[in-house]
Amino acid sequence: MCATCGCGDDGATITLADHHHPHPHDHPHEHPHTETISLEQRVLAKNDVLAEQNRQWLADRGILTFNITSSPGAGKTTLLERTIRHLSAQRRVSVIEGDQETLLDADRITAAGARAVQINTGAGCHLDAEMIERALHTLEPDSGSLLFIENVGNLVCPALFDLGENSKIVVISVTEGTDKPLKYPHMFAAAGLVIINKIDLLPYVDFDLDLSARHAHSVNPGVEILPVSATTGDGMDVWFQWIDTRANGLSLRCD
Repeated sequence: MCATCGCGDDGATITLADHHHPHPHDHPHEHPHTETISLEQRVLAKNDVLAEQNRQWLADRGILTFNITSSPGAGKTTLLERTIRHLSAQRRVSVIEGDQETLLDADRITAAGARAVQINTGAGCHLDAEMIERALHTLEPDSGSLLFIENVGNLVCPALFDLGENSKIVVISVTEGTDKPLKYPHMFAAAGLVIINKIDLLPYVDFDLDLSARHAHSVNPGVEILPVSATTGDGMDVWFQWIDTRANGLSLRCD
């Protein structure tokens, strides 16, 4: 049981694709709020240690890793499908897929041309570093490759859990509302990039692109904003360039 968000993560399963409750023996005079915070700190501290081990494992192999987060339905998988089809001729790409159930997204990713492993979290609402460690040893991504982690659709808990990635990327869509960065500030503060997806729908929805970008910058002044349509391809060239810049930088550091 995850003390941070109350979700159960013991039932997570990994497949290669082709509230804290007081114990009867707890100290009766210890304040439950203090006890819960202490347990949360231990959970996150353990996760951070494992995340650093993942980061070193990936760095030793020159694997550039992005942790992609969003609400459900923002278009993460469609974005990855188009990205894989564009990049796979130039770079080796693999994906760790996170969902509570099913292999549907992993099947879409393999059909697009990338190797994939699926993590089903059961009742869990986020991936953690231990799940990623297990998935890495199942997937065995190639040295010098790109790795995308598609997190469970949720903008709360994934902000707290470092997975060992080079950067967190937040995907929102124009169908969700202009004020998303203000409602989920911790996720946007942790992001290295915000992708605003489904811009092809802007004529049909009440979404202010400039105001949403200002909201994102109010919680994370240095974050980059990329408006795209993963469906039509608009803006995707800038996204591909963003990836190439970081991949080339990693290559230089590894030489």
